[in-house]
Amino acid sequence: MTSVGDRPVALDIRDVLLDPQARPATAGAWSTSLSFAWRAVLKIKHVPEQLFDVTMFPILFTLMFTYLFGGALAGSTDAYLQYLLPGIVVQTVVMITMYTGLTLNKDIEKGVFDRFRSLPIWRPAPLVGALFGDVVRYCIAITISVTLGLIIGFRPEGGVPGVLAAAVLLLVFAFAISWIWTMFALLLRTEQAVMVVSFLVLFPLTFASNIFVDPATMPGWLEAFVGINPISHLATAARGLMQGSVEIGEVGIVLGWSAAFVAVFGPISMRLYNRKG
Repeated sequence: MTSVGDRPVALDIRDVLLDPQARPATAGAWSTSLSFAWRAVLKIKHVPEQLFDVTMFPILFTLMFTYLFGGALAGSTDAYLQYLLPGIVVQTVVMITMYTGLTLNKDIEKGVFDRFRSLPIWRPAPLVGALFGDVVRYCIAITISVTLGLIIGFRPEGGVPGVLAAAVLLLVFAFAISWIWTMFALLLRTEQAVMVVSFLVLFPLTFASNIFVDPATMPGWLEAFVGINPISHLATAARGLMQGSVEIGEVGIVLGWSAAFVAVFGPISMRLYNRKG
């Protein structure tokens, strides 16, 4: 109700709804993406079991490779741990990026993303927000891996700044490579199919790399593959940053691969996402 003089006048509800000043401001791209990132974090809160892989995977691999193979590969477990731990951090985070695609595919199967596409929001926000939310999982994995390493004898000569710089570089790469699994989630029909394809891509990339051993001991053809493998460059850059002997060229290569992943698979994922709408 409003009044003209002393006489109340009823407002037409259409005047209120159609009044531009009465409408709330449209959420921007950044705020919308953060809202979907918070949704991903809340899913972790309500289903903490999904962090099992983030916690157990780095612990098992670190202990197993250090104490089973460290003496044979490097002469002592302590010496091998200095080489291995940065690689384990890289492998752990890269491997769990596949869960971005699994979660997205599950939302698509349930029809959740059909609702998101009907909202008046920035179109890529559900995808970008989900990737931002997964950064929490990556940070947990990095923290657990480094903490365990420090407990059993890992000593990064680069100190805290070096470890933090390696973590930031790894988060950038993980965000970029996650667009590949986002594409698979939009292409494939089932969560199981996304998992199988992700494993088929990730296992050669992580194990045929310099994460566990120096590639100089490998056959020539395999050493050549390891030399161009982006995971190898990421592991080398992470080791350099943690040990205070980083080569800027290696960091540049990792950032270049990250930019390429986003530039190629980001638009493909968005095109697939828009075609589903």
